[in-house]
Amino acid sequence: LRCEEQVRVVLFKSEVKGVFCAGADLKERAQMDDAEVGEFVRRLRNLMDEIAALPVPTIAAIDGHALGGGLELALACDLRVAASSAKMGLIETTRGLLPGAGGTQRLPRCVGVGVAKELIFTGRQIDGQEAFSMGLVNHSVPQNSEGDAAYQRALALAQEILPQAPFAVKMGKLAINKGMEVDIASGMAIEGMCYAQNIPTRDRQEGMAAFREKRPPRFIGK
Repeated sequence: LRCEEQVRVVLFKSEVKGVFCAGADLKERAQMDDAEVGEFVRRLRNLMDEIAALPVPTIAAIDGHALGGGLELALACDLRVAASSAKMGLIETTRGLLPGAGGTQRLPRCVGVGVAKELIFTGRQIDGQEAFSMGLVNHSVPQNSEGDAAYQRALALAQEILPQAPFAVKMGKLAINKGMEVDIASGMAIEGMCYAQNIPTRDRQEGMAAFREKRPPRFIGK
């Protein structure tokens, strides 16, 4: 996906009705020794980092339970859409664990330190509407009879992104992600570097031409 230029947006959804991702199989984990558990979690953390590093926008469609590593998967995405009935939580402390695939880092960056600490310390589960009210998800929608309301809303969101200039969107994502890791002055420098890469693109020229000619732009990602 990282190398496929035709990919503009990536959606994560489940094929299991009522469950986005229920997290690790604790029965399987119980059969592992300490070294195997450490390696398992390291590989899981690396996977989430790979998802977060995808150059195109990513959207998690949470139509059911997203617990533990399942919520960490959603947090690794850029945007999240949830059914109002979906259940989410970093529940690791209720099992004698702590989030180990990015949850302790991505959740506070998403909802703030205080709220993240409360959710992690208590292991509380929240529904989609609560998640929306605290900024954990971008949209909360009533579930439909097919059980895919969040996916349908995520598709609509993807359709809003698709017409935009692909390289500019990628540079916008890169500038935001890297800028959030540094002070604002350094972030401004990162934005400047990303903008400089966008200036010579054919899509920028097309955007200007389309504006002058009062027509929709035809972006090609170059």
